Amino acid sequence: MKPSQQPPGEFEQQVKQKCDRKLQARREGNHSIWAGLGLFGMVGWSVMIPTLLGIALGIWIDQRFKSPYSWTLMLLFVGVVLGCFNAWYWIQREQHH
Repeated sequence: MKPSQQPPGEFEQQVKQKCDRKLQARREGNHSIWAGLGLFGMVGWSVMIPTLLGIALGIWIDQRFKSPYSWTLMLLFVGVVLGCFNAWYWIQREQHH
């Protein structure tokens, strides 16, 4: 229906709804595909770095000190857990920001 064929007030209501949606999008910030990919990358790095550091430290300990336990596996687990907490922190921070 063309604006001239619509009942009075309906066109104004449509314009107001579109304006409200645009204002809400501005208030919520930039949530484009690039922002989503950036957050995805941040989460990936925040899990990967502690995991790799845990593995490296575990290998170093296993090579230096003989033990019946695998420090590499234990510190791998610790790194993953710390990385997940780190990723959770970044996601929470982004949601409240």
